Amino acid sequence: MRIGLYPGTFDPITLGHVDIIQRAMALVDRLVIGVAINRDKGPLFNLEDRVAMVEAECREIADRTGGEIVVHPFENLLIDCARDVGAGIIVRGLRAVADFEYEFQMVGMNRALDASIETVFLMADARRQAIASKLVKEIARLGGDVSKFVTPPVETALKARFRG
Repeated sequence: MRIGLYPGTFDPITLGHVDIIQRAMALVDRLVIGVAINRDKGPLFNLEDRVAMVEAECREIADRTGGEIVVHPFENLLIDCARDVGAGIIVRGLRAVADFEYEFQMVGMNRALDASIETVFLMADARRQAIASKLVKEIARLGGDVSKFVTPPVETALKARFRG
């Protein structure tokens, strides 16, 4: 069984993330969505909310593709998380050249820690390349329309968070 790990904070999950998840499902039998706890980033949504949003968004994808998607919170090293879930592939999404520089460094470090785990980069769909969770949160905070960047349930959660 080919197992992939797609890590991120998913704060919140965007249509860009969903695009990468859908395409990653063509490469693996089981995709583990690693929701990083990462206290340093100070997420807008707590871990339970982020996990619930990711699970909700992935249900239909798993049903449609016939693959298995598992949501797995983690706080350890990415390479250790990959080992924990039995992943032989780490899936990373790229939006722009700026992403590549950071990801290139991460791949080098991860390969030094465990050369048996490969990293696969998927380019975001051209319509989704500008989407970043940070920007989506800022637009929502200022009352802008985020419907082009997230699904309706996530949009509702963002509006509720900034209303309160």
